[in-house]
Amino acid sequence: MKILLVCSAGMSTSLLVERMLTAAKERQLNVDIEARPIADTVQYGQDADAIMLGPQVRFQEEHIRSLFDENKPIAVIDMKDYGMMNGKKVLDEAIQLIESKK
Repeated sequence: MKILLVCSAGMSTSLLVERMLTAAKERQLNVDIEARPIADTVQYGQDADAIMLGPQVRFQEEHIRSLFDENKPIAVIDMKDYGMMNGKKVLDEAIQLIESKK
């Protein structure tokens, strides 16, 4: 399972990625999670099973959706979960998003 987190520069989501990976390891899930700046979404989003946008780039959601097939799971990370760096909750949301598109 590949999850791409997108933010303004790819830096602010680094801690969230680490927390998500920790939650995945605790649950013995095999996931690849990476953070990238929004400019890299097309390049790295092609292979992603889900694209999660940071709240600071939520205004780009429709544009990002227009770049991919309508079946590509794309969502905005909840601002509260993002602010609290709740990796477990964001991981759960990404998994639900992927499963809902299958």
